[in-house]
Amino acid sequence: MLHEVEIAGMVCPNNVFLAPLAGYTNYPFRKMCASLGAGLTFTEMVSAKGLHYGNEETKQLLFCGDEAPKAAQIFGNDPDIMREACESEALAPFDLIDINMGCPMPKIVKNGEGSALLADMPLAEKVISACVKSGKRISVKMRTGFDETPFDAAEFAKMCEGAGAAMITVHGRKRAQIYAGPVDYAAIASVKAAVGIPVIANGGVWNDKDMKKMLERTGADGVMIARAAMYRPETFSDILGVEPPPMRELFERQLSLTRELYGERFACVHMRKMAAFYIKGRPGSNRWKKQLFAAATTEEVSALAAEIFKDE
Repeated sequence: MLHEVEIAGMVCPNNVFLAPLAGYTNYPFRKMCASLGAGLTFTEMVSAKGLHYGNEETKQLLFCGDEAPKAAQIFGNDPDIMREACESEALAPFDLIDINMGCPMPKIVKNGEGSALLADMPLAEKVISACVKSGKRISVKMRTGFDETPFDAAEFAKMCEGAGAAMITVHGRKRAQIYAGPVDYAAIASVKAAVGIPVIANGGVWNDKDMKKMLERTGADGVMIARAAMYRPETFSDILGVEPPPMRELFERQLSLTRELYGERFACVHMRKMAAFYIKGRPGSNRWKKQLFAAATTEEVSALAAEIFKDE
């Protein structure tokens, strides 16, 4: 079940990847997940237009450290601007650039970006081809369709491969499902059967049993962990069968690095939110959340986390 994945010469140590998650997969979170065993991690999705116009907040999303290999995700629908982004200094450190063709959020879709590209294969092909011409290693993240309109995921995947993509990740839901509902294992399997490049399956993988089920039903080369990592980053170590450090230690490292990189105010707000994810479903979680969101400093957040995770 666990094995290395080679993507156009880039070798990932295992086939359990961390999905790009807008608002969450900044460097400190990626570093933590990698330390817990994630075989590849992705930045938050980054706007190619934001890079084109020199937006500083966009550039900050691409901060990377000692990750190896490094992967970024970008979105957009203008082939020239997408290629420019791939060739930019901001993306120079990354070994792989993933093109988002799966984001279901209305503000992205209404601009013809993200999963909207599933409904415009000619434009999607132009975007991929342009990015490949940058000389960077390119992958694509797609869904099994946009809405109830018939969609051939295998045909779309073959187009991606033909345009030069080195890997495809398939979220096994249509855009209309957002992040809920059944996963279409058959559609992911059809993609795997149609192409010769690595296929990573995404959707509904919360533990090693889910991973085994996904790989058996789809034949995919690996899985991508999304929401499970936000609730329990130790999911990676669980799947790999290794003992993780105590959660209180993991949290303090993440908080410290987040504060160092992004400042006190961001770290306080962000780590309150992360702690709320980590305690979801635990006894007394509502009481702890109220105290967390009332915390005004990272010192207060740290003290609360030490109490919450004291037995771990």
